[in-house]
Parts: sequence; structure tokens; C-alpha cells
Amino acid sequence: MLHISIISSSVRNGRKSQSISLYFKNYIESNKLAEAEILDLKKYSFPVFEDTFKAQEHPSAAVVDFAGKIKASDGIIIVTPEYNGGYPASLKNVIDLLYEEWHRKPISICTVSAGAFGGTQALVALQFTLWKIGAWTVTNMFCVSNVAKTFDDTGNPADKEATDKLAYDFTKEFMDSINANRQAAIA
Repeated sequence: MLHISIISSSVRNGRKSQSISLYFKNYIESNKLAEAEILDLKKYSFPVFEDTFKAQEHPSAAVVDFAGKIKASDGIIIVTPEYNGGYPASLKNVIDLLYEEWHRKPISICTVSAGAFGGTQALVALQFTLWKIGAWTVTNMFCVSNVAKTFDDTGNPADKEATDKLAYDFTKEFMDSINANRQAAIA
């Protein structure tokens, strides 16, 4: 069975994007698309970036664990809030920490905002960063506007039917990308 990692990138108190990570874990597993695991950056509590994983003489156990999980994942969904038109430093920190673990890895992006635009500015910035490190970013995005009104804290959407329809399109392209990546690796 495929293994998907869902990166919950906010480390703020009172964060709302974590509920979207919970939603995707439930959606993926209840639809039997793959096994899903949330990699919560708040729980990892990484120090500020000093050097890449490969250049560290004695990486912490958390860094080794995170790098291994990214490398072993068939694909990654990044769930990130938009802060001041960009994505959080906690996410930039772990992207810069790794390199080969991201290379040719299918990644789908979900952006979240308290406002009406669903994190689209963060989406553009994040997509460019991921392209620069050679990740395969999936074109279909999942942008959540007014997150406090559209999801509860446990990951339940206010409009389940509409949200599941968007999630279907989002995850279908993501799974197609994973399968294409696996076929390319075989060839």
C-alpha cells in the first residue's frame, strides 16, 4: 500500500491548518487510497536551520526521523497557512534542511487562510521553492478560505459534500502523479 505523509506546517498556538491535515488523513484512509501519516512540525520542534541534513555531523534523532519519513513517502501533501503573503518559517526550515529527500517527490499543496483568498500568495511562493529543489509539484491545489468557518478543530468540514468533491479532484491528480512517478522509476 502507498504511504502518504501530510506535513502540518504551522507551529503557532491556536493554529487552524492542523484541522485540514486531520481531514486529509481521514479522507485518504477512509477512501482506502493509501496509509497516511501527519508529520506535525510543532511536535518536531526543529531548531532554526543551520545546515543541511547531509552536512550535519551529528543530526538530532528528530532530523533523522523526519528525513527518513520524507524519503520513504510515496508522496507528500503539505498543508500550510499563509502568513503575511508567504508560508511559515517552520516549513521553509524543513524544506532547506533536506534536499535529495524532496527530489522527484510528488507533492501536493494545500493552503489555508483566515481570509477570502485561501492562501494563494503562499501557494505561489511555496511552489517556486519546491520547483527549485526538484520536487514534482502537482498542479491541482486545495485552497481553504475562512478556515475557522469551514472546518472544525477535529477536521470536519462544514460542507462535507462540497469539500469531499474538491478533495476527490485534488487527491486523484496527486495519486496519478505518484503512480506516474513510480512507473518512471521502474523504466
